[in-house]
Amino acid sequence: MCDSCQLDNNKLGSSGTKTIPVAEAVGMVLPHDITEIRPGEFKGSAFKKGHIVREEDIEHLKRLGKENLFILEIKDDEMHENDAACAIATALAGEGVKSAGGPNEGKINLVAERDGLLHIDREALLGFNMLGEVMCATIHNNSVVKEGQLVAGTRAIPLVVKKTIIDEAVKIAKSAHGVLSVREIRKPKAGVVITGNEVYHGRIKDAFEPVIRKKINALNGEIIGVSFAPDDVKIIEDRIRELIDAGADLIITSGGMSVDPDDVTRFAIRNLGVDEMYYGSPVLPGSMFLVAYFEKDSSGQVVKESCEKQTLGPSNPGPLEPFIIPILGIPACGMYADITVFDLVLPRILAGEKIGRRELAELGHGGLCLKCETCRYPVCPFGK
Repeated sequence: MCDSCQLDNNKLGSSGTKTIPVAEAVGMVLPHDITEIRPGEFKGSAFKKGHIVREEDIEHLKRLGKENLFILEIKDDEMHENDAACAIATALAGEGVKSAGGPNEGKINLVAERDGLLHIDREALLGFNMLGEVMCATIHNNSVVKEGQLVAGTRAIPLVVKKTIIDEAVKIAKSAHGVLSVREIRKPKAGVVITGNEVYHGRIKDAFEPVIRKKINALNGEIIGVSFAPDDVKIIEDRIRELIDAGADLIITSGGMSVDPDDVTRFAIRNLGVDEMYYGSPVLPGSMFLVAYFEKDSSGQVVKESCEKQTLGPSNPGPLEPFIIPILGIPACGMYADITVFDLVLPRILAGEKIGRRELAELGHGGLCLKCETCRYPVCPFGK
């Protein structure tokens, strides 16, 4: 329990509460913060918990609508809101999340302890909030966050809450090893293969590379090589293998994801002998997106897999194992749309999550971009 949450129980007496007229409150120790709101000017504590009421405070208290104050007496099976807030905030904060100081008016904010991807155990959060007398409000799951960024706020709702409620809330949060955590995003060494006869033969200027490079740079990654390939399965396959041999731990391909006869990129990826491949997502823009996983052994050699081993994959594929190289196939929408499914998936993969069919399917809820005149992503409903 943090020092700032300690309540001076010597001043509280036994159990229960009793009210006294504010005019008779001089010398009384306030058991809680008293909030003042001046529209457009101020919202905060006019009087802090522990403040000793003075004669000159009486009129101020009355202006705040306080005709009576109460003396708080906490029973042995109860907790003050500040003590409760400290207990639940500590339990809610998993790896990479911390409390932003002590309670303020009974509330504690939780912030990111490092840059990374915010992960929220939504089932545990639901169970926590179902208790009713405690609450935790968060930003969206899978948000890319910066160190010090606000990610959640929590408090006990009543001024005095039963210890059994707090014990249960702490139990739920601890069983999830912290409801909120921030996972580090690794810095990728990306290899890019840009496909298409029109680009390869110089008929049109490539528009994919600057878009991909900008997105990789934004995540502090690097592009170790860019290759161009015509709509030829064998050449595309060879270009991907060359980039992997050069040290790429992430492959991004662009184009060739449609249904036209010349769109063969996904067949080249399949021919690599990938262990898993998922084509299609319920996201607009990005419905023809592809995710595949290419395995290397501990010596760095490619593990040859039969194409027959390809699968729709498990419903919960779990974390991404070492020596597995993700391959992300971006359809043509990646050239002209500011934000696509690629932006939703890439940080999660770099944070170690293995994206399978279920994870892609879940993106359908919130997966429709509104194509706003001015893109404000991620401060928008896309991908939420």
